[in-house]
Parts: sequence; structure tokens; C-alpha cells
Amino acid sequence: MLNDSKTEVIFISSRFIERLPPPNISIGEAMISISNTATNLGVVTDGTLDMSGHVKKIVRAASFALHRIGSLRKYLDTTSTERLVHAFVSSRLDYCNSLLYGPPAKEIQKLQRIQNSAARMVTRCSKHSHITPILQQLHWLPIRERITYKVALLTYKALHDMAPMYIADLLAQYRPSRSLRSSTQCLHRRPPPSRTTHYGDRSFAASAPTIWNDLPMSIRSKTSLDSFKTALKTHLFVNCFC
Repeated sequence: MLNDSKTEVIFISSRFIERLPPPNISIGEAMISISNTATNLGVVTDGTLDMSGHVKKIVRAASFALHRIGSLRKYLDTTSTERLVHAFVSSRLDYCNSLLYGPPAKEIQKLQRIQNSAARMVTRCSKHSHITPILQQLHWLPIRERITYKVALLTYKALHDMAPMYIADLLAQYRPSRSLRSSTQCLHRRPPPSRTTHYGDRSFAASAPTIWNDLPMSIRSKTSLDSFKTALKTHLFVNCFC
């Protein structure tokens, strides 16, 4: 059953073509007008899928949390401050962040500025301090690597029956027509190249094999979730900072 008062309809199209005004839609006794954004499970989707509305929501909530934590910072030690940051800032940056794979770079930069501010608050560093050593000291992955981490983790779970079938069904194991060394590499077949890199190449069916196949075999072959998560974070951390 649909709740007429809570039903939202969004028209998704390319940002490079002229958008015709879509008609209103009748559901039950209610006339539903087309929205510029639609919210599902806290994720804001816009009509061009650049995720700008969702990023704006995250930035607003995280900035407010940082302001509140900052007002208490002088009473807190470093460990307590970091716990608060993880509870009220990092949790927002990481929520459904696999959907943020491949959006415009400016959207990722907005989230990165929030993480940079949080890192400086925890370490009491100046806002002019170079951020890379601070993130390295805290052992925090930057935003882009956190997104890669989440997609790789979802892929591992899908391959080991830890994810819903509708996610696992998006993956297909790479099976060459003849015997090759790659046959034993736990690789996955990537869909044919999409004509719309802004949309098709960002889908889980395309991004998951790309990220998974780039991981070393020693990580892909991990037999437990905990060991995979540890090895994956170490791999991303080393690639980012070393």
C-alpha cells in the first residue's frame, strides 16, 4: 500500500540534455507532482544523480555536529573527542557511501573538507596544518578511499553469501573460454563499456568488478570477513599515504 502523503516521484535524466516538464502523476486520490529530489532511507537522490542534494545534507548535519563537539573540546581528551567524532561525524560520512562512487569531484571535496576539519579538531592542529600527516597519524582513510573500501566490502559479502541476492546477482565470475592463469585469480567479469560514464560506470555492477579485480590476490582470497577488512584497509592506507 502506498501512503499518498509520503509518495515522491522523481524524473531522472542526463544533465546534458534539455529536460521536458514531466506530467503530474495520480496515485489513489492524490495528485503527486514531480520532485527535484527524493529521499529513501535517508539518501537524497536528485534528477541528475550527481548526489549533490545528499552531500549537502551530510555536510549540514556533520558541520552542526562538529560545531557542538568543538564547543566541548577544551573539556575532552583526545580519545573522547575521537569517539564523539566517529559517532556523530564519521558515521554520517560513511552512511550509504557506496552510492557516492564516481560523482563530480567537487562533491567528494565537500565531504573531504568535513573530515579534514574533524581530524584537526581531534588532534588540535591549526587549520593551516597540512592534512595528510594528520590523517596518517589518526589512521583515517580519506573519503574517496572510504568509498572504495565500502564497495569492496559489499563485493566480498556478496561473493560469500553475506549480502542480499539482489546484490549478489549483479556480479558474474570471470570464466575465460580457455585455460588461462587468470582462471584461478578470483576475478569478476565487468559489464560492457557504458555509453554514459556518469551513470553506467558508477553502478555497482560496473564499479564492483573494477575495484575487486584491482585488489591483490592475497586480499581477494581471504577466507574470513575480519581478515579481509584488515587487509583491505591496510592496502588502501599504504596506497594512499606511502
